[in-house]
Amino acid sequence: MSSERSASPPDLERLFRPVPTGRMSEVIIDQVKEAIRDGAFKPGDRLPPERDLAERFNVSRMTIRDGLRVLETAGLVEIRVGAHGGAFVTKPGSGLVSEGLTDMLIMSSVSAAEITEARMIIELEAVRLACQRATDEDVDALAEICDRAETAAARSGFSPEYSAEFHSRLARAAHNQVVSIVVEALHDPVVRSVAKAHHAKRAPRGRPRPDPYAEAQLKDHRLLVEAVRARDATRAREIMTIHLRRTADQLGIAMETRP
Repeated sequence: MSSERSASPPDLERLFRPVPTGRMSEVIIDQVKEAIRDGAFKPGDRLPPERDLAERFNVSRMTIRDGLRVLETAGLVEIRVGAHGGAFVTKPGSGLVSEGLTDMLIMSSVSAAEITEARMIIELEAVRLACQRATDEDVDALAEICDRAETAAARSGFSPEYSAEFHSRLARAAHNQVVSIVVEALHDPVVRSVAKAHHAKRAPRGRPRPDPYAEAQLKDHRLLVEAVRARDATRAREIMTIHLRRTADQLGIAMETRP
């Protein structure tokens, strides 16, 4: 961690400017974010003390404290207490980034059709990369998710959460952080949509009955594992295409017919 820290103290006069009244915390947060993005403060660096920041921004220490709390919630800083405490720059985890993107998708007007179309674009490439880059550990992890999903389906019925876990883990096997973050973010809205559609088609009072959709999805997951294990990108893309189109059908979404 120490090797990543800034070599010399940042120039606060250049980085931070006094802020106008009315939206002080917001402007302070923006300026601190910009300084972190520009590399003036790196993971592990401590931001200047509240007193120095308050003087530089020409605001109260309470305003600085409020701004730092927002940055902490965003995962950009860690607030430590004690003699060696302060606000330390952190490296945001991919889970936090993905969660923020998920929230944006759920609360926006993005449709299930748009999400499904995006999945078709992203996951076909993700599975191709997985066929090239997946480790034995990746393949074993995917097979283990299939085991748990099939056991759960036999016991209590289909659960979209296992499907989301499988697709997120498959994206991780592509070993591209951006792909992994985006795929993980897309799946919570999908889980909600699939669960809602599945509930609507369920037998009265939840009585068990054959579930062709669930059986086909679970089978596809097994076939994807074997395609990745065999490094067969063409086969994997074919399976993923059929798989995603079946989900679109379950949601009542018309997809283009081209491969």
